[in-house]
Amino acid sequence: MPRPAPRRLVPWLAAALLLALSAPRDGAEGGKPVPSESFYALKTTTLEGQPADLGQYAGQVALVVNVASECGYTPQYQGLQALHEELQAAGLRVLGFPSNEFGGQEPGTPAQIRAFCERKYKVAFPLFAKQKTQPGPGQSPVYAFLTRGGQVPDWNFCKYLVGRDGRVIAFFPSRVKPESKELREAIAAALAAR
Repeated sequence: MPRPAPRRLVPWLAAALLLALSAPRDGAEGGKPVPSESFYALKTTTLEGQPADLGQYAGQVALVVNVASECGYTPQYQGLQALHEELQAAGLRVLGFPSNEFGGQEPGTPAQIRAFCERKYKVAFPLFAKQKTQPGPGQSPVYAFLTRGGQVPDWNFCKYLVGRDGRVIAFFPSRVKPESKELREAIAAALAAR
């Protein structure tokens, strides 16, 4: 019995399939797809209210911090800025997410937060809109992702280290300063990983 001839795809269907398979997904950096289970697949808002795609940091290491202007840990802004200046060229991105959840210590408007951070600590790393860090109704998508492993901020200036692949590597509570040996070693290891 003769073998039937293989079916041929309609040319427009073949072209559509090829285009769909080769197109980068949302959140892709330089045409490289970002897994949906990645911090870098998230979207948020800048401190000034503009849309922000965290995919722009894909392939880099991020230190994500819930910051506040009127906290006993607020001087950590200085150490975070130092990390930013020292390790940005190596691929570290410090990302600040203001939060007013703990003691009402970030009551300012976006303009007040920006002015305070620039004037007092010369902050040049990215700052985003205020976020709700705690699980439950209203928790931001950023913190819903970060807290999936069970480590939830219990105060301001908690730190999540996110690897190049967008997965959370480590959590550091508020008391761990930006210049601490344990944080620095974890950042160095994350930057060295490829």
